[in-house]
Amino acid sequence: MHFDSFSDFLAMGGYASYVWAAYGISALSMLILLWSSIRKSRRLAADIKNKIAREQRIKAAENLENTL
Repeated sequence: MHFDSFSDFLAMGGYASYVWAAYGISALSMLILLWSSIRKSRRLAADIKNKIAREQRIKAAENLENTL
């Protein structure tokens, strides 16, 4: 599609509200997906770190029991 001016481009032939709303909703959806993925990744990393620390504490307790 060819536009004569930048304002015609922004108007999108009278369909600007639909076109720009679609772009906005798509961009917002992608940002929410990115934020959610980063949050879940951080939570998973923290869970793994906690699990490793717990396993180390259990092993240390078992070693302590074996020495008694």
